[in-house]
Amino acid sequence: MPRDLSGFTMMHGREILLGVAGGIAAYKTADLTSKLVQSGASVSVVLTQAAEKFIGATTFEALTGRPVHRHLFSPSEHYQGEHIGLARRAELLVVAPATADYLAKVAHGMADDLLSTLALTVTCPILLAPAMNREMWQKPSVQRNIVTLRQDGVQFAEPGSGWLSCGVVGPGRMAESAEILATIQQLLPARES
Repeated sequence: MPRDLSGFTMMHGREILLGVAGGIAAYKTADLTSKLVQSGASVSVVLTQAAEKFIGATTFEALTGRPVHRHLFSPSEHYQGEHIGLARRAELLVVAPATADYLAKVAHGMADDLLSTLALTVTCPILLAPAMNREMWQKPSVQRNIVTLRQDGVQFAEPGSGWLSCGVVGPGRMAESAEILATIQQLLPARES
């Protein structure tokens, strides 16, 4: 039975598609995954190749009880293609961390891996939780991509300012799990009675 998570609405039976791009903040996504599952959500995780340099599929498989998806052309669950099956099942696509590379791919409609292809195939809302170092976050190209994504209707769990893994303090720190969870609950479409 899912337990109460400090005032968060239970999400029993909701389908969350959770993408993990390749940044050090990927370790925080394990906590987010755990909290989603504890709230009753069904979570499917997609890892980029770079994400696997920071956190392994076994972690997410243990937390979700589902296979982790990594490859565009090697289906493990949806034989029409994971980009079709996962997209059709999802009520919300969340990407945490959303790296500068991932933001650029989605802003420009690129589809060179499973996670970037999913951004093009989902019809549900998309929530990105950016995470990168201070210098990357402040680059004009990154900020232009964010403006483009907002214009396209993509939602954001805004990064905070604080201690970054590169040893400096500044903007670019991925939002905390509680903040992302609150935004997820706001974005999930209302269920029809």
